[in-house]
Amino acid sequence: MKQFAWLLGLAVIAGCAPEPEVEEKMAAQITYPTTVRGNVMDEYFGTTVADPYRWLEDDRSAETEAWVKAQNAVTFDYLAQIPMRESIKQRLTELWNYERSSAPFKEGDYTYFYRNNGLQNQSVLYRTDAEGNTEVFLDPNTFSADGTTSLADISFSRDGSIAAYAISEGGSDWRKIIVIDVATKEQLEPTLVDIKFSGISWYGNDGFYYSSYDKPDGSELSAMTDQHKLYYHKLGTAQADDPVVFGGTEAEKHRYISAQVTDDDRYLLIYAAVSTSGNKLFLRDLSQPDAPLVTVLDHTDSDTSLLDNRGSTLYLVTNLNAPNKRVVTVDAASPGADNWVDLIAEQEQVLSPSTGGGFIFAEYMVDAIAMVQQYDYDGKFVRDIELPGVGSVGGFSGKKDAEQLYYSFANYSTPTTIYSFAPASGESTVYEASKAQFDSSAYESKQVFYSSKDGTKVPMIITHKKGLKLDGSNPTMLYGYGGFNISLTPSFSVANAVWLELGGVYAVPNIRGGGEYGKAWHRAGTQQQKQNVFDDFIAAAEYLIAENYTSSERLALRGGSNGGLLVGAVMTQRPDLMRVALPAVGVLDMLRYHTFTAGAGWAYDYGTANDSAEMFAYLKGYSPVHNVKDGVSYPATMITTGDHDDRVVPAHSFKFAAELQAKNNGPWPQLIRIETNAGHGAGTPISKTIEQWADIYGFTLFNMGITE
Repeated sequence: MKQFAWLLGLAVIAGCAPEPEVEEKMAAQITYPTTVRGNVMDEYFGTTVADPYRWLEDDRSAETEAWVKAQNAVTFDYLAQIPMRESIKQRLTELWNYERSSAPFKEGDYTYFYRNNGLQNQSVLYRTDAEGNTEVFLDPNTFSADGTTSLADISFSRDGSIAAYAISEGGSDWRKIIVIDVATKEQLEPTLVDIKFSGISWYGNDGFYYSSYDKPDGSELSAMTDQHKLYYHKLGTAQADDPVVFGGTEAEKHRYISAQVTDDDRYLLIYAAVSTSGNKLFLRDLSQPDAPLVTVLDHTDSDTSLLDNRGSTLYLVTNLNAPNKRVVTVDAASPGADNWVDLIAEQEQVLSPSTGGGFIFAEYMVDAIAMVQQYDYDGKFVRDIELPGVGSVGGFSGKKDAEQLYYSFANYSTPTTIYSFAPASGESTVYEASKAQFDSSAYESKQVFYSSKDGTKVPMIITHKKGLKLDGSNPTMLYGYGGFNISLTPSFSVANAVWLELGGVYAVPNIRGGGEYGKAWHRAGTQQQKQNVFDDFIAAAEYLIAENYTSSERLALRGGSNGGLLVGAVMTQRPDLMRVALPAVGVLDMLRYHTFTAGAGWAYDYGTANDSAEMFAYLKGYSPVHNVKDGVSYPATMITTGDHDDRVVPAHSFKFAAELQAKNNGPWPQLIRIETNAGHGAGTPISKTIEQWADIYGFTLFNMGITE
């Protein structure tokens, strides 16, 4: 009854008439901290560009620290006055508080799985032995007092007797690796440190490959890192003695390098890339002492990786001459592309394959919806996998001899359920149903196709309560990303579920720059075609308004990272389009993004201001930091970032906030919420996540005129 009353109250809230004078009065009372304007000037191809807030790039200075504290004081004072903020936080806490587990996986003598009892900041890794006894193996909640140290990765030696796990502190991309004896859980050697953008790939039980950069001279959170190196760590030796396997010379210099050892320990694959798209590929036969490194691909014109091997036959996944990807086979003795033979040919839909139980599972996206087919290792079609519904799946992977595989299924209104799958028969059974206290039957999702500015058809999934009145009054969250070949497929989140309970509409368009329709769709949103991404998002908003789902007064735009750029660009180009803008951890200074950490690796998508006069002018033309104009009324904006974000440094958000606060000429607040001891988002404790969403939803609804 308590839950019903709460929902009824919010249903009334969501339907009340706007009261703009309330939030305008609050906005008028805001006194923003003074942000000193410097006199830094940069010249690009004969054009001088001012960068008055350059000093905010120094994340170690006392001045920046004081600015962060002052901004947070203003923001949290504003948020504290929002009436429904606490009730939203209460409902988020209630709905998040359910037990959830991962699919199990077997390593050595144990079966492992992750479980969260509901509100634990980090999920716990458990294990079960052959007699069925279950115990905690690793509990990341004990890694730090505030829950901000997370388990970032774990990898087991070939026989499962040793584990190496990576931890992230404060959300940083810099990692530490700890090696333990699986039976006793005792640490075997000193912790490996200063590791970044790395996997852990074991060679038998002898040791493992990992990657990192030299520690920068300046701030480890913002200083540029551009020469990745692959190391091999032999157990029982000092990290200082780990040899560089690849990347140590100028000829081998790449921004991203990783390694993969085949399950039979026969081959080492080395991937080398200069950007987030495209990689070179090298091969070494580990069964031969001092075997040379053989080049499989000497260019970065494709994304190519090892799927599996069977003896000397390599199974590769590639988009070389196949924008939607294909699976090819080749003999390791002559692995060049001229010798590749199609096993699963390119199809109209984008392929994402996996292996397990002695089979290959080809997952395709059909307008961002999952479809899965099963093949044997000779490329023979076995069956179409019957999925539980329309949505997204993850899994269908495991060891070659596994008799049971697992996969998850979810969509925007269906909480994640884990299924057991028998590869021999194709039978699926529910392994673990979701325990979320959310009534999926009360909601519906619909996929629509709308026309962008240039006539391109773009799909969008719209989710809301059944029986929604199309009267233009519904609070609507439009979420987007549009970059880096990343596909937005239907998924469930507690935060989105609460938005739907509030009576909100949740809309996700599959805009260009993503990977939903293969490499061509991705390229259509890169570099000097980036405006297509913004136009697609604007057209999605206009569709929602034209179809009376919402109005500009009830529309919020949200996106993170590259999606934060999306929101920042659209709100500066069309400030009239939305009432609320929520750019999170955004790439917002497009003239300098490539000078921080590994930012130069994003040049495939963006280009850089140093490339050419044309590229500079194009970037400056949409860069959010450089397109805030005096005298314009901007939507209510709450920028969110973390002070330890070393992926997209917080200076992007700091500068954008300073520009908005200095130039906005409207009634709506321009705030920045800076999470302390937090990074780009991964590993964020649930307690902090709940607080963030309560603030976001409270800010959004309040500025839409929805009050208690």
